[in-house]
Amino acid sequence: MSPKQLPAPGVDTYFPGHGDARYRVHRYELALDYRPGPNRLGGTARLSAVAGTEPLREFALDLAEFRIGRILVDGRPAHYTHRAGKLRIRPAKALAAGAAFTVEVHYTGNPKPVRSQWGGLGWEELTDGALVASQPVGAPSWYPCNDRPADKASYQISITTPSPYTVIVGGRLLTRTTRASSTTWVYEQAAPTSSYLVTVSIGPYETLRVTDPAAGAEPLRRVPQTAYLPTPLMPRFTHDFGRQPQMMHLFEELFGPYPFGEYAVIVADEELDVPFEAQGVSTFGTNHLDGVRGSERLVAHELAHQWFGNSVTIADWRHIWLNEGFAKYAEWLWAERSGGRTAAQHAAAAHAKLAALPQDLRLADPGKKLMFDDRLYERGGLTVHALRCALGQEAFFRMVKDWTAIHRHGVVSTADLVAHAGRYTDRRLDTLLNAWLWQGPLPPLPVAT
Repeated sequence: MSPKQLPAPGVDTYFPGHGDARYRVHRYELALDYRPGPNRLGGTARLSAVAGTEPLREFALDLAEFRIGRILVDGRPAHYTHRAGKLRIRPAKALAAGAAFTVEVHYTGNPKPVRSQWGGLGWEELTDGALVASQPVGAPSWYPCNDRPADKASYQISITTPSPYTVIVGGRLLTRTTRASSTTWVYEQAAPTSSYLVTVSIGPYETLRVTDPAAGAEPLRRVPQTAYLPTPLMPRFTHDFGRQPQMMHLFEELFGPYPFGEYAVIVADEELDVPFEAQGVSTFGTNHLDGVRGSERLVAHELAHQWFGNSVTIADWRHIWLNEGFAKYAEWLWAERSGGRTAAQHAAAAHAKLAALPQDLRLADPGKKLMFDDRLYERGGLTVHALRCALGQEAFFRMVKDWTAIHRHGVVSTADLVAHAGRYTDRRLDTLLNAWLWQGPLPPLPVAT
């Protein structure tokens, strides 16, 4: 890429129409009302932000097709246009470089998924309730945001719904207040969070504390774990997710302390193609419960994303292998520790599978079309295994723990990991990592030396 072809700083080459790198948001406060019957959402979004290095005469938020009531910048009405998912705002007075400012957006409408090559993303109306699955660009389906993964902020989210429904948002439940036939749920997510990792689930759910058998069936003391699911699924869930507490213990041992205050699992009363992670929450479908732990690897995968993807977040979507490669490898580590196949055996199986498939994927920059290709997950796991083989057992896990500690709640790129891993060995990793990350042909199966 020549200098003239380089994207502007902070622009995501896969989704250049999303986000605005000219400012950063450090807090969102959403006060929303949702009526499941008519699928009606409305309320106010208040964003606290800081301008970048240049004065802001106008700036943009990402927001789908809602009716705008009014927009205030620092308490004063602002001019705006709203077209093609972009809300362009012109303050009454230009914002100085580096200035802190607030934006308040009042809006109403019928939320619906954002269309994409992977289907609908974001707010999805269910048979009885709703859920949000935004990766990668579905967040504007329900609130105005600076929709780029590197722009992480804290959130306070208040949602009012009819009282029979339970509302789950990633973070700590501050209050639940019932008035007449409606209940208002207020959650706080203090940890910096990317817009695509903010989720909401609304439904007639039962609440279940996930307990650790090793602790005498007492709720986990270190990391509170809670499940929300339809009552009839309780028996299957208790078995299928019965080893999640041991996963948490293992991953804290290998990856470092769990990065958030709590962890929630939701089983929506719908079949889902795949489960998905959000900040402090993972959501599964009824099809992921079979009573025989047939989806246990996915339980491990989504939990691992709390470290890899949610706390340590990619700078832009080119680096998605950092999320999926480590989460895939966590599946293999859990299998290895829990009496299944070793990580080396999983790596050999993945290598054989990839060897029979087209080898046109560059892991470190797969392109938008291939960013969720199954090969990226498998090759990502193999690349992590290659690092383990190259560094050796002790240095590898020290490297991983330091990675999650140094970049806790931060933003990273592939280059950051390459530089970081190089500090844990005297041997050069350039040739090895170049082959795995930047070349299409599959390198030889990595073997511990």
